[in-house]
Amino acid sequence: MGWLERFEEPVADIAARSRGAHWARAAFARITTPLLPDDYLHLANPLWSARELRGKVVSVTPETEDSATIRIRPGWGFSLDYTPGQYVGIGILVEGRWTWRSYSLTSVPVAAIPAAAMSGATTRTTALDDAHDKTIAITVKAMPEGFLSSHLVNGLQPGTVVRLAAPQGEFVLPEPLPAKVLFATAGSGITPIMSMLRMIRHRGQHTDIRLVHSTPTPADLLFGDELAAMADDGVIDLHIQHTRSDGKVTPDKLAELVPDWRERETWACGPAGFLDGLHAAFDAAGVNDHLHIERFALERGAVGAEGGTVTFGRSGRTAEIDGATTLLEAGESAGVIMPFGCRMGICQSCVVMLDKGCVRDLRSGTEHVEGERIQTCISAAAGDCTLDV
Repeated sequence: MGWLERFEEPVADIAARSRGAHWARAAFARITTPLLPDDYLHLANPLWSARELRGKVVSVTPETEDSATIRIRPGWGFSLDYTPGQYVGIGILVEGRWTWRSYSLTSVPVAAIPAAAMSGATTRTTALDDAHDKTIAITVKAMPEGFLSSHLVNGLQPGTVVRLAAPQGEFVLPEPLPAKVLFATAGSGITPIMSMLRMIRHRGQHTDIRLVHSTPTPADLLFGDELAAMADDGVIDLHIQHTRSDGKVTPDKLAELVPDWRERETWACGPAGFLDGLHAAFDAAGVNDHLHIERFALERGAVGAEGGTVTFGRSGRTAEIDGATTLLEAGESAGVIMPFGCRMGICQSCVVMLDKGCVRDLRSGTEHVEGERIQTCISAAAGDCTLDV
């Protein structure tokens, strides 16, 4: 809808004898309607907002049969000076409601790329294109049980306006880089590592990097050509494990592939079982301080990830929910009168006290515990919990 149509929207269904009369009626409607500043900003540009971060989908590029890289141009207020390895919250309007998830950034922040690369002195890649265009990118794998991830991969269209939460996360590299680095990843756990590797490559940094990545089959491999190019250029020492034919990378297998793993600073991302095994091995070796783990972003909000029994204290009603259903939705489905406003984590109208248990912010993964006030429209159960409502 163009700005003119938005301007005339309040009187779109009212007949007028002339265009001038129609405009006058629309102007009067706008003047006498209690709009917020955001409404006027949105008339000028849908990405301008004083209350929230927004972005527009630029492209959706398939990576494998069930994954895609989504490039987004953020609007006013979004800082492109994030750190490789961080994740971003994204909200999509689906069936009239905003649904939030968090995904690792696979793009490179502008500040991480040297001026020579920005001017075109080096070979440009997708990551550099993102920086030039002042866009961000996430790479999403469609999960069979993940409604939003499937929509992002298969149903999201360029031009869609999305909500954004500022980049967060401590899964980042130190400065300067360690002398020896191990990246241990599985499946889409490669995504935060790609942002790091792209930064290292474009900065021309050199250190001893061993990357061990697991994927079911060659067809499931994300960024295969780019990883091979990095290996050919000496940026990384690469091992790809095809688990359906070669078995999983267990701690014992990792020790075979990387004999000096105890000496390396390690960043690991992947399924929970894979990460739990690594944590146990590093702990047994007394080098747990060398291990840096990032849980899948999907584990912060996917169907089946935690969830639990939500008890609504004042009525005594309960609801069994998964880790993707918001507490607001749970209450409404149980017939509880829930306070709400924007339904997207901005207005604070849905805030209630968490009496017992733990809940998780679906945008950022932040956990809140009993005694804290929480926003039910963007929080999900992280186990059994009780709300004062």
